[in-house]
Amino acid sequence: MDLTWNEFERTDIRVGTIIEVNDFPEARKPAFQLTIDFGSEIGIRKSSAQITKRYQKEDLLNRQIIAVVNFPKKQIGKFMSECLVLGAVGEEGDVILLAPDFKIENGLRIG
Repeated sequence: MDLTWNEFERTDIRVGTIIEVNDFPEARKPAFQLTIDFGSEIGIRKSSAQITKRYQKEDLLNRQIIAVVNFPKKQIGKFMSECLVLGAVGEEGDVILLAPDFKIENGLRIG
């Protein structure tokens, strides 16, 4: 199914910096709970990310990522996910995070 240009423009994709990483033992699949700073306009959002195959908690702290910030919140167990962190999914289900090449301002829109 093709996506229209108007549909794509409604997707709000932003740059953020991970400021906190916690284990998520209650998740069905191995995951981390991330707290992400998207700058003054968007603020702080939380997300659950199944990225434990490639990343350690200490590798994620202060790392910039790309995420969709205008999806509805999603309850995952006792945790409320407020954005969708984007990544490429490898053949074995491992996720490689999408990120800017250079340190840039949190909250910048991808488009």
